[in-house]
Amino acid sequence: MTIKSVITKAVFKMLEYSLNSASKEQGLNKIKIELEQIIPDLSEQYTSFNVEGGYVMNKLRSQHAFQVMLAQEAISLLNVSKRDNHTIVDIGDSSGTHLSYLNSIGGGNIRAISVNLDPVAVEKIKKKGFEAIESRAELLHEHPDFEGSADIFLSYEMVEHLLDPVSFLHAMATKSRCDYFVVTIPYLNRSRIGLHHIRQIDKGIALDREVNAETTHIFELSPDDWDLIFRFSGWKIVKSVRYTQYPKNKLNLLSLLRYVWRKLDFDGFYGVILEKDDSISKRYQDWQS
Repeated sequence: MTIKSVITKAVFKMLEYSLNSASKEQGLNKIKIELEQIIPDLSEQYTSFNVEGGYVMNKLRSQHAFQVMLAQEAISLLNVSKRDNHTIVDIGDSSGTHLSYLNSIGGGNIRAISVNLDPVAVEKIKKKGFEAIESRAELLHEHPDFEGSADIFLSYEMVEHLLDPVSFLHAMATKSRCDYFVVTIPYLNRSRIGLHHIRQIDKGIALDREVNAETTHIFELSPDDWDLIFRFSGWKIVKSVRYTQYPKNKLNLLSLLRYVWRKLDFDGFYGVILEKDDSISKRYQDWQS
């Protein structure tokens, strides 16, 4: 074993400690355990790569707990008549995992619909018993199988992958019906363009994955910049939450790992519950029809 491999192993072990401490501090431990009981194996969460190793699995479990917690908050905002029988559409769903979580927690009383442009993901989701639509997110409003309505739309770590997130968000605001839209994205202090595969190529590093919509981030924006886009596109923010992959309490020494997270990954994830509001978007005169 080389010195480099020993150091790498130690760093990722520290990041696991960071994730565990952050989950406990931010109130996610209970739901993490519940979600793991619902779906013990997340290895096939994605099409382009498998989820392997303790660090990656722990990171994904914490991320899912944050996402489901936000969805549950949106459900709690629905009218009482809808809370026990509602429709959820997960746009960008890669495996039906979140709909399985919410369906189990809700006692099987939700109508769950998934959307993905990947035919492999769509078939995987259908095998779990959910409805699934094969479509680009930006063109979903034009798809013949899309009814255009839901009580809640979900979009977990998807909009940063889109070629045109503004048009997508505006289309969903103007050409669909919903009570709330739950969106989560990577949390960065400073906005940047992703396209990390190009950075790898420029550094002479061999690509270890296919370059496709699932593996490619284009727009990695700060929460403040995403908020501007949400408002510009026809939404208002009902609630926003920042989940960090390190403890927020600076008295906890693991909080110093924020600098490592920023170098290797992201600070964490930013989540919002959105509600339609065109008071800003209608001021813009050149939306595409």
